[in-house]
Amino acid sequence: MALQVDIITPERKLFSGAANAVQLPGSEGLFQILTDHAPLMAALTSGNVKIDLANGSELVAIDGGVVEVSGNVVTVLAK
Repeated sequence: MALQVDIITPERKLFSGAANAVQLPGSEGLFQILTDHAPLMAALTSGNVKIDLANGSELVAIDGGVVEVSGNVVTVLAK
Protein backbone atom coordinates (compact mmCIF):
# COMPACT_ATOMS: atom_id res chain seq x y z
CA MET A 1 0.00 0.00 0.00
CA ALA A 2 1.31 3.45 -0.88
CA LEU A 3 1.15 6.76 0.91
CA GLN A 4 -1.12 9.53 -0.35
CA VAL A 5 0.95 12.73 -0.25
CA ASP A 6 -0.47 16.25 -0.54
CA ILE A 7 1.72 19.35 -0.29
CA ILE A 8 -0.36 22.51 -0.13
CA THR A 9 0.44 26.22 0.20
CA PRO A 10 -2.09 29.02 0.68
CA GLU A 11 -1.70 29.81 -3.03
CA ARG A 12 -1.75 26.36 -4.66
CA LYS A 13 -1.17 22.62 -4.46
CA LEU A 14 2.51 21.79 -5.03
CA PHE A 15 2.13 18.00 -5.18
CA SER A 16 -0.59 15.37 -4.90
CA GLY A 17 -0.05 11.69 -5.53
CA ALA A 18 1.02 8.27 -4.34
CA ALA A 19 4.47 7.66 -2.88
CA ASN A 20 6.51 4.88 -1.29
CA ALA A 21 8.19 7.21 1.24
CA VAL A 22 8.53 10.91 2.09
CA GLN A 23 11.55 12.64 3.63
CA LEU A 24 10.81 15.94 5.39
CA PRO A 25 12.92 18.80 6.84
CA GLY A 26 11.77 18.75 10.48
CA SER A 27 12.58 21.47 12.97
CA GLU A 28 14.94 19.00 14.70
CA GLY A 29 16.37 17.40 11.53
CA LEU A 30 15.35 15.28 8.56
CA PHE A 31 12.88 12.46 9.11
CA GLN A 32 11.15 9.93 6.87
CA ILE A 33 7.57 8.68 6.66
CA LEU A 34 6.90 5.15 5.40
CA THR A 35 3.68 3.20 4.87
CA ASP A 36 1.75 2.45 8.10
CA HIS A 37 3.60 5.16 10.06
CA ALA A 38 2.11 6.09 13.44
CA PRO A 39 -0.05 9.23 13.50
CA LEU A 40 2.12 12.34 13.73
CA MET A 41 2.07 16.13 13.63
CA ALA A 42 5.38 17.99 13.33
CA ALA A 43 6.79 21.42 12.54
CA LEU A 44 8.84 21.80 9.37
CA THR A 45 11.65 24.17 8.44
CA SER A 46 12.62 25.40 5.00
CA GLY A 47 14.17 22.78 2.77
CA ASN A 48 13.26 20.07 0.30
CA VAL A 49 10.58 17.44 0.67
CA LYS A 50 11.85 14.30 -1.08
CA ILE A 51 9.05 12.12 -2.40
CA ASP A 52 10.05 8.57 -3.40
CA LEU A 53 7.78 7.52 -6.27
CA ALA A 54 7.40 4.14 -7.97
CA ASN A 55 9.60 5.38 -10.87
CA GLY A 56 12.10 7.72 -9.18
CA SER A 57 11.85 10.64 -6.81
CA GLU A 58 10.73 14.25 -6.80
CA LEU A 59 11.93 17.21 -4.73
CA VAL A 60 9.55 19.96 -3.62
CA ALA A 61 11.03 23.06 -1.97
CA ILE A 62 9.12 24.49 1.01
CA ASP A 63 9.73 27.42 3.35
CA GLY A 64 8.54 25.74 6.54
CA GLY A 65 5.10 24.62 7.69
CA VAL A 66 3.54 21.60 9.39
CA VAL A 67 2.94 17.96 8.46
CA GLU A 68 0.16 15.63 9.56
CA VAL A 69 0.38 11.86 9.09
CA SER A 70 -2.74 9.76 9.60
CA GLY A 71 -3.82 6.49 8.02
CA ASN A 72 -1.23 6.47 5.19
CA VAL A 73 -2.11 10.06 4.27
CA VAL A 74 0.67 12.66 4.53
CA THR A 75 -0.55 16.26 4.40
CA VAL A 76 1.99 19.07 4.33
CA LEU A 77 0.72 22.60 4.90
CA ALA A 78 3.67 24.64 3.63
CA LYS A 79 4.51 28.33 3.52
